[in-house]
Amino acid sequence: MLSKSLLPPEPASPAHICPFDQACSYLEAAAKELNLNQGLLEILSHPRKVVTVSIPVKLDNGEIQVLAGHRVQHSDVLGPYKGGIRYHPAVTLREVSALAMLMTWKCALLGIPYGGAKGGIAIDPKRYSVGELERISRRYISELIKDIGPSVDIPAPDMGTSAREMAWMMDTYSVNVGHAVPGVVTGKPLSIGGSLGREMATGRGVMIIVREALADQGKSLAGVRVAIQGFGNVGSAVAELLSEAGAKIIAVSTGAGGIFSEVGLDIPKLKVYAAKNRKSIMGFPQSISISNADLLTLPCDVLIPAALENQITEENVNQVQAKIVAEAANGPVTLEANLTLEARGVTVLPDILTNAGGVVVSYLEWVQGLSYVFWDEERVNREMEHLMVQAYHRVIQQSKVRQIPFRLAAYTLGVGRVAQALTDRGLYP
Repeated sequence: MLSKSLLPPEPASPAHICPFDQACSYLEAAAKELNLNQGLLEILSHPRKVVTVSIPVKLDNGEIQVLAGHRVQHSDVLGPYKGGIRYHPAVTLREVSALAMLMTWKCALLGIPYGGAKGGIAIDPKRYSVGELERISRRYISELIKDIGPSVDIPAPDMGTSAREMAWMMDTYSVNVGHAVPGVVTGKPLSIGGSLGREMATGRGVMIIVREALADQGKSLAGVRVAIQGFGNVGSAVAELLSEAGAKIIAVSTGAGGIFSEVGLDIPKLKVYAAKNRKSIMGFPQSISISNADLLTLPCDVLIPAALENQITEENVNQVQAKIVAEAANGPVTLEANLTLEARGVTVLPDILTNAGGVVVSYLEWVQGLSYVFWDEERVNREMEHLMVQAYHRVIQQSKVRQIPFRLAAYTLGVGRVAQALTDRGLYP
C-alpha cells in the first residue's frame, strides 16, 4: 500500500472501509495495468494540497461554534481543480481526499480540462437555520479565498449543498475581489450565471450510461426493471428520466427506508408526494415498505445506488440479483464486492463514468460563464450527451483491447491521461 503521509490516519474499525485506501487500490490496479513507474505512482497517490480551516460561526441563539472545513486539491496537471463541497456529518479529511482523487480520474476520463478537488464540513445542515448556513458558507469560502478562483479551483454543490450555497459563495468571493466572478463556482442559480440543464445533469448522465450499456446487450430501456437507492437530487432525476424512457421503476428509497411496487411506481406522482411530505416517500399509495438493505437485493435488471458510499459490501454482495449495477453515488460498491460482482458476470458501471454528468455540465457552465455567452437547455444536454457517450465507448474499447473489466478500463483511461500529461510537463524544479 502506498504512503499517504499527508493525511491523518483513519480511526481503526474492523467494519470500516476507508474510502481513501480504496481509491488508492483502484489507482494501483490501473498503474499496474499501465506499467507506470513507481515515481509517477507516488505523485498520483498524494493530493497536491490539503487545506483545513477553522470556521467560527455565531448561531442564532448567540453562541459561537467553531467548525472545521476541508478542501483537498488532488491534481491540476490537466487544468484548474474542480469538485463539490458537501455538508454531511460523516465528512472526514480522508473521505474528501478520496473523492478529490476520483474527480481527477473522472475529469480525465471525460476529456474535461480539470483536475480533481473536493471540500466538506462535517455538519448536518438540517440542524442549522438558513441564516446559520449562510454564515457558515460565507466564512468557509472566505477562509479559502486564496486557494480558489475561476482559473485555480472551482467548487460546486454536493451532498447537503445546492445552488443556494453556491450563490452565497460566489457573492462572498466576488465582494472580496471587487467585481462579479460567475466562473468561481458552478451549480449557481440561473439568475447569476448558472446553466440550464444543471439540476438534472447527474441523473441524465446516469440514464445515458445505463441506456448505452443496455444497448450493448441488445436491449432498450423499455420495460427494464430498475431499483434506485436514494431519491434525492440524483436519484429522483434518474427515476424520472428512466421512467419517461419506458423503464419500470420498481423501488426507490431514502435514508428513512424504501418503497416497492411490482407493477412499477408512478414517478411523477411520487415526486409530488415527496414534495408535500418533506421529502418522505413512506406511505406512498399502491406501494409496500421495504428497507434500504432489501432494495439492494431485489430481483431487477438494473440496480442504481444513488446515496452513500460502501452500500454493496462483502456482507451483502452475494444477495445482489441485478444484472447491471450503475454507480450513481461515489464508491457505493466496495473493492471486494466489485470483484465478486465481476466474477459473477454482473456489469458494474463505475462512478467515475456513470455519475460524471454533473461535472460535465459544471464544465459547460464554467465555459459559458467565462465567455458570457449562455446556451439553451437543448444545447447543454446535447453537448453533455456527446461527451458521456464518447467516454462510454472509449471505456468499452479499452476493456476489449486490454481484456480487462469495465471499471479497470475506465481507471486506466483516466489515470493514463493524467500520467501522460504529468510526464509531458515534467517535474519542477
